Amino acid sequence: MNKLMMPIRGDFVAPRFDLATEILIVQYNNGTLLGEPKTIIMDRASDEGLCQMIVEEHITSLVCNGIEELHYNFLLWKKVNVLDGIIGNWQTALEKILDGTLQQGAVLYPDEREASSYESK
Repeated sequence: MNKLMMPIRGDFVAPRFDLATEILIVQYNNGTLLGEPKTIIMDRASDEGLCQMIVEEHITSLVCNGIEELHYNFLLWKKVNVLDGIIGNWQTALEKILDGTLQQGAVLYPDEREASSYESK
């Protein structure tokens, strides 16, 4: 079983990990959701609070947009798979996590096209 956390803002992946106050947590296995996604609204943005929640909730994967190197390295040390630089709709990102096609730096367009911000054009 895998457990995913994704900081969100409305319909989109939150632009910054350290400023996120709305969190989506999803359990899944072999591309199938287990139960209903859970949304948590935090009182205030807290990067340390999010890192603590990741450890306490036994999160295995984090999908986010911008994350500071300190937190990125801490989460890797805790064996959390961190996919950062994800820009776009959180539902599309979730679908791509479930089917195993979400890649670091993905830009998810509304019409389902995808580009990577790390690829040269």
